[in-house]
Amino acid sequence: MFRRRSALVTALVALLLATAAACGDAGGLRGAGATPTAISPARLWPSLRPAASPAWPYDEVQIETVKGVTAPGDDIRRLDPVAVVRAEVAAHPDDYTAAKAPYGETAVRLSDCGKSGNQGKRCPVMRPYYRDLTGDGRDDMTLGFRLYPTNQTAVRVYTFEGHRLVQVFANDDAVIGVELAGRAVIIRSPAGISGYEYRTTWAWDPEQRAMVFSRDEFLRTGRHKPTRAHTPAATASRSPVPRPTPTPGLSASAASPTPDSATFSPSPSVTPHASGR
Repeated sequence: MFRRRSALVTALVALLLATAAACGDAGGLRGAGATPTAISPARLWPSLRPAASPAWPYDEVQIETVKGVTAPGDDIRRLDPVAVVRAEVAAHPDDYTAAKAPYGETAVRLSDCGKSGNQGKRCPVMRPYYRDLTGDGRDDMTLGFRLYPTNQTAVRVYTFEGHRLVQVFANDDAVIGVELAGRAVIIRSPAGISGYEYRTTWAWDPEQRAMVFSRDEFLRTGRHKPTRAHTPAATASRSPVPRPTPTPGLSASAASPTPDSATFSPSPSVTPHASGR
């Protein structure tokens, strides 16, 4: 047994020496070559006075207590999502039920929504998703519903605070998709240019007790075909030069998704509501 073990050790040492000799690298640090010279950012217009107010209120939060909607034990999974949307409609008649309400058709279509799991085809309420976005160890509800006749999508986040249902995020937009990542909501929208999309991220802020604006991105998602005016080479013909046909862009109206295309795309840990459309 001892001889066999000694022979095995000798073979392993020989193998390691051969490998080291073949690689020619003892595992030490090696230079990566010359490092390019760092260039500091050039500051433009140093005497420019700052604007008095931002162009967009990024710190604006959408906090609202939902009246008349409760759940046993503050279990947000036991809420009826249709009842939550109906509460918003009742609280905002100028948006949904007034004579010139921009989303009047949404209120009409709510009549096609029954109890959870029994929604009609015209019901604008989409299935909710559940995840702890506020960091309190309990699930919160991310809910979406369609805004007719604009074909936009309303995205809301709800949580329970002191036995009250509170809306901590609200966003209405032309939506391609919605994603949940960590404690953030990512809204993907048409960018207005083919091959691109616009993404905004809203993250939980424990001080403001709301989902606040975190970042936005203008990302390429496909091949971009810009519109260019081409001047044809001169010819002997005097016939009029045809104007080029512009490449259609991705406008908000043209890119507005159908009721089934504005979907939530959560990570695997997010559990969708068992019922709903």
